[in-house]
Amino acid sequence: MQAAANASGKPEGGSAMLRPSAGLLRWRLLSIAIVCGLWELAGRVPISPAFPTFAETMAALFWLLADGSLAKAYMSTLQPLLIGVVISAGIGMLLGVLMGLSRHVEWFGAPVFIVMQAAPMAALIPLITFVYGIGLTAKTLAVCVLAMPVIVLNSYKAIRNSNPSLIQMCRSFQGNRAQEIFKVIIPDASPVIFAGLRLGVAAGFIGVVLAELLITPTGIGDLITYHRAVAEYAQMYAVILSIIIFAAVTVGLLQQAETTFFRPEKKTF
Repeated sequence: MQAAANASGKPEGGSAMLRPSAGLLRWRLLSIAIVCGLWELAGRVPISPAFPTFAETMAALFWLLADGSLAKAYMSTLQPLLIGVVISAGIGMLLGVLMGLSRHVEWFGAPVFIVMQAAPMAALIPLITFVYGIGLTAKTLAVCVLAMPVIVLNSYKAIRNSNPSLIQMCRSFQGNRAQEIFKVIIPDASPVIFAGLRLGVAAGFIGVVLAELLITPTGIGDLITYHRAVAEYAQMYAVILSIIIFAAVTVGLLQQAETTFFRPEKKTF
């Protein structure tokens, strides 16, 4: 039987390898269905006059998609988000790598970013507004303030915790410092650095939404503020639901890219 399995060209246990992925998908779909069911039940009770049912929220979401207002809002929101994420990723990964490689840079930079990550940085958004106004610059800075500490500290820890055996092997083969950094340390730290980038994107999205709610009502923040003001709660919850879906899909795609390119051993076939 073993020979027949080998002769068929299929790896043994192939069906067993497929089962975890299918089972995980079923559990995820079940959890989503339970949450949506509880949402519908809570809306029908109702727990609050301002809390719509899940069906009403989905109908409002399709209406916002049909009239183009949701797409227009996202076009406005994504501009500072993309600019802020690019700036945070470029500067953040560079600083994190330098902090991991140099004790002097670590002593100078680590306390700053540790405090930034621990402190409620959202409270600084009104101060950013006071200094830079209510334009694109202020919203981009809000993204950077929330995203950069995550990216910097993950990159720093990734470099600092590189596999010492690989570093010793490079040195034993007479590798110079540049080869040690670019061919051993950074490739070994790449999975954790990319994970920090993924978390930084999620934090940046929180920053841009907070900025639009606190700085100026534009984009997604404008839709939430407007529908709340006119008591169209189904539309308001629909916008919030779209934010959750967009953030979950974006982070999921980044996680899939991380698994594909940096963590193939965790890939489920």
